[in-house]
Formats: sequence, structure tokens, C-alpha cells
Amino acid sequence: MSTFTPCKGKTACRDDGEKCLTCGRSFAEIEQTRVMIDALAEFIIAQGYENVGEFAAYVADKVEKKVKYRRETGLLLDV
Repeated sequence: MSTFTPCKGKTACRDDGEKCLTCGRSFAEIEQTRVMIDALAEFIIAQGYENVGEFAAYVADKVEKKVKYRRETGLLLDV
């Protein structure tokens, strides 16, 4: 397993053509993360939610529980 390092912002990003040298993530991983975040943002806007923080906390909690469950039960996805 690896450890996630959050982005420090586009001004801090340095690359070697394949990955960010600041956070160590590949450009593919960074792009996939951006796509998922954008999809969640669009969903929130489409639903008209005013309590964005509460929704984000709910999603974060659910994702953490789902990953923990899948790791414990061996229900891992082939990526």
C-alpha cells in the first residue's frame, strides 16, 4: 500500500513528465481524482444542496467505511 499525499496546489507542482515530484502521484491518478471531485461537485450543484460540508463529510465517512470493509473482507476491485 502507498500513502496519499495531498496536492499542494498547481504552483507547487513539479513534474518529471509522468508524475508530480511534490506529492509523488502520477498524472493519471491526479486526473482521475479531479474527475471524481468534479462529478461530486456537479452532483451537489444539481441537487441544490446548501449544506455542502455536511454532504462532503458524509461521502468521506462512507468512502472510508467502504474501503475498510473491502480490505477486511477481501472484496477489492481490480484497477
